[in-house]
Amino acid sequence: MALPKFTMKQLMEAGVHFGHHTRRWNPLMTPYVYGVKDKIHIINLNKTAPMLHRALVSLEAIAAAGGKVLFIATKHQAKDIVKDAAERCGQFYVNNRWLGGMMTNWSTVSQSIRRLKKMEADIENAEKLGLTKKEVGVITKEVEKLRGIFGGIMDIHGTPQAVIIIDMPREMNAVREAKNLDIPTIAICDTNANPDIVDYAIPGNDDASRAIQLYCDLFVDAILSGIEKRLGGVAGKKVESDMIIVAEKIEEETKEKEVKQKLKTSEAREERREKLAEKAEKGE
Repeated sequence: MALPKFTMKQLMEAGVHFGHHTRRWNPLMTPYVYGVKDKIHIINLNKTAPMLHRALVSLEAIAAAGGKVLFIATKHQAKDIVKDAAERCGQFYVNNRWLGGMMTNWSTVSQSIRRLKKMEADIENAEKLGLTKKEVGVITKEVEKLRGIFGGIMDIHGTPQAVIIIDMPREMNAVREAKNLDIPTIAICDTNANPDIVDYAIPGNDDASRAIQLYCDLFVDAILSGIEKRLGGVAGKKVESDMIIVAEKIEEETKEKEVKQKLKTSEAREERREKLAEKAEKGE
């Protein structure tokens, strides 16, 4: 499987070139705007095409190296498309609600996921545990709520190695977290976005379902191409089984990073305490 190809005709037919109304405009998108028609900004596809290709090349390389990819889109028209795309290539997604700290505070998020898995196990073993119908009903409601939030990242085992974002202004918290952790970010940037704060900005329509479907299809094909290269071109192997091994290694690395970060934080706190003590002594 090779890196996916696309044509200008495909981009045009999907409506990638349609931006927002001129009143919803970020001046930083000026280099990628072709013009205005009926008070709607028209995106220059001659700029979009090479930037999209560059993002696909990077995504393929990340997948080939065993990296995990997280799709993020909570807007209505993108939810199901993103979920389907992530599942097709054995990756992960957040399509309901982005909780602050989903990447930067992974230790807390992982506790919630473990709690969710435990509650699901309790429902399955309700009779053995002696749970009443009312208790099962309460647990089921809680499970459905948590599933909506964590359902797409239950087996991610740590932070991802790449993030794909549809509608960047809407998912700004996720963008900031990825930036703080130096995670490569691929984002669809409509005319109201800031393309300078992501690694791989793709100027394009982030509202039309056809455009979102096209982006996701290309992303999926790029990821599958990378996985195939990692597996040495062996067809028929399941992505999930191989990703578990990679996930365990990455989780170990994540834990090491967390330990180093905690050590660094404690050292900084100790240094601040010493400075405060010195100031107090001088004040006396």
